[in-house]
Amino acid sequence: MKKVIIVVVTLIFSLSTHAQGIIGAWETISKAQNGDQLKTVVIFTEGYQVSTTYDATTGKFISTNGSAWKLEGNTITEKIEFHTKKPALVGTELTYNIAISDNEIKIINSSTIMKRLDNGTPGVLQGAWLMSGRVKDGKTQMRDINRPRKTMKILSGTRFQWIAYNTETKQFMGTGGGTYTTKNGEYTENIEFFSKDDTKVGRKLQFNYELIDGKWHHSGLSSKGAPIHEIWTIRK
Repeated sequence: MKKVIIVVVTLIFSLSTHAQGIIGAWETISKAQNGDQLKTVVIFTEGYQVSTTYDATTGKFISTNGSAWKLEGNTITEKIEFHTKKPALVGTELTYNIAISDNEIKIINSSTIMKRLDNGTPGVLQGAWLMSGRVKDGKTQMRDINRPRKTMKILSGTRFQWIAYNTETKQFMGTGGGTYTTKNGEYTENIEFFSKDDTKVGRKLQFNYELIDGKWHHSGLSSKGAPIHEIWTIRK
């Protein structure tokens, strides 16, 4: 009986460690038909992931998709929440097999190999967050994060991406992302792609941030120059 217990505990620990090993940011480089170099960045947080492709030189946005995910052995199951190329897939599940090493993910039966960018550190905001409120004129206005219309910001240790979408209508409203840092209460974004306006690529945006009762308070000037004070809640 003791041997059986030890085997079961070891298996659970192995699966948990394997799942934790995928957390972070990954990238793969490919070529478009016109010869342009394309970069695909995938961010895995606990339970959620997003994959985005954009022109590595110009930052021109190409596509994005995201999902809830779980890993069992070497099989990933994803439930799609948004997909710019195939919106009909929203709400469906896809499965595929992977092989993970410390610095590489290979999709089985595919030529796709992703190289690790980070393991979820050093940024302290790693995770998938949903816009849950704003502070305006000194008044806090909260919103229901369970409604179909969502604004999510997903961060690894060095990469960020925000996405606005609707799981009910399968509509995608916009996205942007790149690299970020957190230091001394300051959160800085370096924009590498922006679906609605390529001219924002290359911009650096600085904000104040604070974690209050587990919620991320984010304040400063938006990409349009307007003052904002947003409240974000981690997804569960």
